[in-house]
Amino acid sequence: MKPVQQLDLTGLHVLDGAMATELERRGFDLDGPLWSAHVLVSSPEAIAAVHRDYLEAGADCLLTASYQVSAEGFQQLGLGADNAAHALRTSVAIAEKVRSEYRAGSKRRIWIAASLGAYGAMLHNGAEYHGNYDCEFDELVGFHRRRIAVLAETHADFLAFESIPSLEEAEAILAALQPYPDLPVYISFTCKDESHVSHGETLRECAELLDRRDQVIGIGVNCTRPELIGSLIHELAEVTRKAIIVYPNSGEQWDAVHRCWEGDGQIQQFGELARRWRADGAQWIGGCCRTGPSHVRAVAEVWRTAAGDEV
Repeated sequence: MKPVQQLDLTGLHVLDGAMATELERRGFDLDGPLWSAHVLVSSPEAIAAVHRDYLEAGADCLLTASYQVSAEGFQQLGLGADNAAHALRTSVAIAEKVRSEYRAGSKRRIWIAASLGAYGAMLHNGAEYHGNYDCEFDELVGFHRRRIAVLAETHADFLAFESIPSLEEAEAILAALQPYPDLPVYISFTCKDESHVSHGETLRECAELLDRRDQVIGIGVNCTRPELIGSLIHELAEVTRKAIIVYPNSGEQWDAVHRCWEGDGQIQQFGELARRWRADGAQWIGGCCRTGPSHVRAVAEVWRTAAGDEV
């Protein structure tokens, strides 16, 4: 991975969409502690197919299928830390191969972000949407540092810490990154309302913490209801000069007890929402859970039609 000082992000506007829920839509059963990481192990060609569809839809950045990969998660299935490390590296290799194939017929630049989920995602109980963990700070640091150590040696362009629910976990990620001061990363939070992350701290507090770190290339909000995004962009814009990143879910809510999505996820005007978010100051826009290539295509069109921008 190139050091942050050498990272050129010119032209990056459109993130991809969901991986796990898109795989479910395509018929895969993800009812297990590893979610899309099950498919990463059993059917890597399916991961590649989703990546390709997002590139065809206009995504500038592929997030790897590693969100749910960790030594702790693999141990729940009786697998070792070596298996988890291999899966992390494989997720990047799949994205690299898809990017290389796509670039054979397109001059468009594509970035790869190595996705890393919150500690709560590993718990497989919805804790990334509240952040009330029963663990010590040092355990959080170790959880993140073990995965960082593996991905720092890959050819991903940067790391993407996703669905972070609390200020404490953001602090733990920064502590885990201390041995890697030149490693470029972005950190994205889940939020429960127009100004607070899921655990209760203000998004501004979290952004102020991250804004002081040179290796943090962007601060964002993901897997949060679309109607909250505009206000959250304004909260970020008040306190940071980093890239503002937003990729909301479809508007549905995950019921961790009954293992299902609830609510109305029919986003009829995702492109118009993306246009508003761009006007509000978001620089990278995509989709999270229950979004797919059609949502990314709508976002890409916003940038394609904006004066002076190319997709």
